[in-house]
Amino acid sequence: MFDGLKDKLSGFRKDVEESTKVEEPDEQTGSAEGDDPSESDQAGDGSVVQTEAAPSADAAVEGSDESDDDPSTFQRAKAFATGRIIIEEEDLEEPLWDLEMALLESDVEMSVAERILDTVREKMLGESRKQVETTGELVESALHDALLDVIAVGQFDFEERIAEADKPVTIVFTGVNGVGKTTSIAKLSEWLADRGYSSVLANGDTYRAGANEQIREHADRLDRELITHDQGGDPAAVIYDGVEYAEANDIDVVLGDTAGRLHTSDDLMAQLEKIDRVVDPDMTLFVDEAVAGQDAVTRAKEFNDAAEIDGTILTKADADSSGGAAISVAYVTGKPILFLGTGQGYDDITLFDPEELVESLLGEE
Repeated sequence: MFDGLKDKLSGFRKDVEESTKVEEPDEQTGSAEGDDPSESDQAGDGSVVQTEAAPSADAAVEGSDESDDDPSTFQRAKAFATGRIIIEEEDLEEPLWDLEMALLESDVEMSVAERILDTVREKMLGESRKQVETTGELVESALHDALLDVIAVGQFDFEERIAEADKPVTIVFTGVNGVGKTTSIAKLSEWLADRGYSSVLANGDTYRAGANEQIREHADRLDRELITHDQGGDPAAVIYDGVEYAEANDIDVVLGDTAGRLHTSDDLMAQLEKIDRVVDPDMTLFVDEAVAGQDAVTRAKEFNDAAEIDGTILTKADADSSGGAAISVAYVTGKPILFLGTGQGYDDITLFDPEELVESLLGEE
């Protein structure tokens, strides 16, 4: 998963390591080969002649007009003498440019890519690190913080919210047709059942031919109750009936499907607004495909602007090499990714863990 992006991040690490290789001081800045300035020389008559010690690295830097914000040659010499390295702007210029292109090629949204670059630059410029903490480790640490900064936006504990909310909890699902919205509802129903929560499905997608049959097939396989109306019925009324059924039968969660819609469809957006008024759902989740890349990011922002969402489910994450949607959606909406769909089975849904994803991208696991 996201192997293409993982390779690009690894390439950035190698580029920085190459651009920050430290050259050993030449003989003019140190002692002659074979000499040991810490020992005394003997004169021909056997008497001891104390040789003058070479200036220390601290002394070499002392009196330099260069500021700490602009590491000088003397500071670099001192850093090397004490087993340290210093990262300068010129070291990062080309690798950061290549990283920006790599992120954009992986469908990472422009503002997200810029935020990542700014964070990496801020954490690395002027940094002095012991050489035993390699440049690669320094790059990895900066990338880790930069990626987590954009991926973990708005993150909350989904299961804890379900546990603490008054029952029934009503969750409405939005998104365009064909991205796996109905299947994600079935998967989430199974995920909840595995954790001891009962659920009822409500089909608010009342206009699409075959929608009732599609969601009923899932309900029958999972042995869940399904609330439906005739085709063309009021979506808000269907989900409201689902809530009433749940209240009467001590069901924990209502999972409400809605018609696949674009934000530009006024009639369909009016349906969502009516559902909000009539049902007042506890959560609205946006569903899209991870493989849609920039399109998924754009749609997530537009849906959030039109009818505020609480989080995102990205389907087909197992088939996505670029990772752009997973990196970008939370940052552009301010709302977290909550689940990843990772296959065709009902168990193929994974609670999204930003730290785990970052570690995977950086090869830390």
